[in-house]
Order: sequence, then structure tokens, then C-alpha cells
Amino acid sequence: MRLDPLYDTFVTRRLRGQKALAVLLDPDQLDQAGCEQLLTLSEQHPIDYFFVGGSLVTTTHQATLIRFIKHRSSVPVVLFPSHSLHLDAQADGILLLSLISGRNPEFLIGQHVIAAPALRQSGLQILPTGYMLVDTGRQTTASYMSGTTPLPYDKPAIAACTAMAGEQLGLRLIFLDGGSGALYPITPAMISAVRAAVEVPLIVGGGINTTEKAHAAFSAGADVLVVGNQIEKDPGFLAEMAQLVHSFNATLTE
Repeated sequence: MRLDPLYDTFVTRRLRGQKALAVLLDPDQLDQAGCEQLLTLSEQHPIDYFFVGGSLVTTTHQATLIRFIKHRSSVPVVLFPSHSLHLDAQADGILLLSLISGRNPEFLIGQHVIAAPALRQSGLQILPTGYMLVDTGRQTTASYMSGTTPLPYDKPAIAACTAMAGEQLGLRLIFLDGGSGALYPITPAMISAVRAAVEVPLIVGGGINTTEKAHAAFSAGADVLVVGNQIEKDPGFLAEMAQLVHSFNATLTE
């Protein structure tokens, strides 16, 4: 499999100990005015990636949203798909998610087989990702739509072994996700356990609605944090998160 410059940014940051911030944009929840506001904020408070997608995309806004971002910003746009129908060659890359926390073959390999020919022709940079849903207090759209049971919140060893298996299968990223609207974030203990179990870059999202929670996740070993809901509620949170990432990375040069 070809390794691409976009994937290299994840690896390079990981090797350097640098932290990164991804903003998740849900096409169903974001109109043009909201997108313009976020893009303006991201110019003032730099981020590293835009993830675009959701567990259930019910509108046709995704293509328009990606086109708008690409016209306005140089930040890489990475698809975060829940279905083979959610491909869009306008993006820079795609998190090719294999839901390794579940046992539904449709999301382990089924949708991937359907999407494979279109992906090959798309030119998208492919980021094979072990996707792990974690129980964070309520059933999420992701767990409902995938028909899978999330990993137990208080079982870091299960998460660590699952991530380890994903890495051994050749997956290039691990994504621990509490899902949209999580009541609480993934525990530092689970993040630390997964970080110790794998060498690949570790993405963490879900329930990160304060800088204190974000700091704990970074300190536990997350390489990339994904925020979405909280920025939709409070756009100023983006400035706080960007400053936190800058503070972590600044210590590397001191």
C-alpha cells in the first residue's frame, strides 16, 4: 500500500512528540454561516486537520462543505465516513475505518469491499484506521448504526489488546472514540494503556469539552484530539484548544 504525505504528518508528529488538533465537522449540523465562522477562527487559532463526516449523514451538504473548506483553507480535509456512500474525492484523505471494537463484519470489511474500486480511482490518501468505540455513558449514533457494543469504559486492558490486534493486522492509526454527545471522555487510564500497547499514532475523541479533559488526554498519550460538539456550542473553545496544543508543543523546544 502506498504511504502518503498526509499519513506522514501523523507519524512525524508522533515521533517528535508533538500534539495535534482535529476539528470534526458534521455536514448535518453545520450550515455555511457556521462553517465560515469556524474557518475564520481556524485562521486565527491554527488547527491541524478538518475531519468531515458523521455516523449518520442525512443531507447532501457534505460535498458543498468540503468544496467550501478547500476554497478557503489549506488545512487538510480528511473524510470520517460511516458508509461507502460518503466518499468524496475533493478531500485530501480518508480515515478508512475498520470498527475493531465490534464484531459486525459490515464495518470490519464489508463496506470497505464496496468502496474499494471507487477509492482506488478517487486519488484520496488512504489512512487505514482501527476504530474503537468506547462506552461513555449513553448509546451513541455510531454504536446504534453499526449494531455493535462499545468497549467497557473501565476495562483499559480490553482496549489495549484490541488496539494491539489492530496494529498487528496492519492498521496505521488507532482512533479511540466516545462518540458524539458522550457524557464523559475516555479515561486517561484507557488512553495510557492503548498508548503503551501500540506504536502507531493515537487519535482520541468524544466528550472533550474542557481544556482540563483535553490536557489529561494529551498527557495520557493521545497524539491527536478530535473536538466537534463543544465548538458548535462554544466557538471560543477552539481558541482554548489551539492554545493548549501550542503549549504542549512549545515545551519540546525548550
